[in-house]
Amino acid sequence: MTTAKPRISLYNTLTRTKAPFEPMDAKNVRMYVCGPTVYDFAHIGNARPVIVFDVLFRLLRHVYGAEHVTYVRNITDVDDKINARALRDFPHLPLNEAIRRVTEKTEAQFLSDVKALGTLEPTVQPRATDNIEQMQTLISALLDRGHAYNANGEVLFRTRSMEDYGQLSGRNLEDNLAGARIAVEAHKEDPADFVLWKQSSETEPGWDSPWGRGRPGWHIECSAMSERYLGQTFDIHGGGLDLIFPHHENEIAQSRCAHGTHAMANVWMHNGFLQVEGQKMSKSLGNFVTINDLLETGAMGGRAWIGDVLRLAMLMTHYREPIDFSVRRLEEAEAKLLDWQRAAKGAEIADSDVPDASVVAELADDLNFHRASVALDFIAKKANRNEGNARHCLAATLKFLGFSLDSLLTSDEGWEAPAHIATAIAERLEALNSKDFARADAIRNELAEQGIALLDYKDENGQRATKWEVKR
Repeated sequence: MTTAKPRISLYNTLTRTKAPFEPMDAKNVRMYVCGPTVYDFAHIGNARPVIVFDVLFRLLRHVYGAEHVTYVRNITDVDDKINARALRDFPHLPLNEAIRRVTEKTEAQFLSDVKALGTLEPTVQPRATDNIEQMQTLISALLDRGHAYNANGEVLFRTRSMEDYGQLSGRNLEDNLAGARIAVEAHKEDPADFVLWKQSSETEPGWDSPWGRGRPGWHIECSAMSERYLGQTFDIHGGGLDLIFPHHENEIAQSRCAHGTHAMANVWMHNGFLQVEGQKMSKSLGNFVTINDLLETGAMGGRAWIGDVLRLAMLMTHYREPIDFSVRRLEEAEAKLLDWQRAAKGAEIADSDVPDASVVAELADDLNFHRASVALDFIAKKANRNEGNARHCLAATLKFLGFSLDSLLTSDEGWEAPAHIATAIAERLEALNSKDFARADAIRNELAEQGIALLDYKDENGQRATKWEVKR
């Protein structure tokens, strides 16, 4: 295996182009990704940026060295949704205690869930409530520079003070307002102005400030935490497509105007939307699925799924494209992962072992996991023929990508068929024994479309049996 390091290219939402990634300092590569608001279990849409930017984190560590990469993913633990959940779940407790109960439980569940997805811990995971002082300092700077004003007990950002507001989303202020029904509060200078600091009642969480007891707006939290741990300008800022406007747009406005800098982050990356079985995920449609549901219950397909399968199912679609998360996708991911694990079975690897250069090169092209998986299939094919060090190379590469080497393998048989394949084979054998050949052929064809080939044979008792393999 060669140790050559590729040059990374990334698509930048801000410039709408893919370009070679040039860190500000190759010995201090810095990335910030918006994390969860801990009021409820994270849903599978939340899992996508967690997995996508974990892959990028691994790639950056490989290219620049683990000690030279800082990855910050925040925890939002002050938010009106949290307040509402605390009042609902713990109505008899003091609000601060109720909020603590909600956020501690939800944060612990989130960290457990994403660990099961094979993700590395970020370098820093700051909580919003530990950075109130930094937020107040930013707000004071915005007031001093004329980019914010105090009105009706709130501190608001003055959007008209930023000439190029809207570059990330491609919207200008007039576009944002055109045709929209906006309730303009009387104390706002402009409908697009947004809250930096708001008043808190006696029953709401709050902190003392020069503008009275209150709590921060959502956007100022990430501006403060990214500055504290990464600096006024850093390399990469990531998150879901839904955060481009208003959250990321307003982060840029706050940070740049407070510091007088040309940029908050040089590269902005966003993963695409997620649907479930072809529909937008929503509680009203009954298809709202959490990461924990998939790991622990039969929320999709009537069975629990291991984290490795969820991880691969997410990565099979390019991160910038919309993804349709379905049972069939999970089944396809499970079959492919099992194929890789079978091919890598028995390989022993060390922490110092490096991944395959061709796989890394594909990932370096804007995280093109599809082409990386094709390269993995090629290595697995060579491993099954016992060619050279292919088995060892495959195992090291799977580990680099965050996958277990044996999560689908059994100690007795070496591997077991995923549930949907075993069920299909059993149904087909029943159809063959009943001479329902049309049904048997239909099942074979359905599996073939998923890349599963069937081989019929007679067992030691002379009974009809079937083997299966993943086609390459």
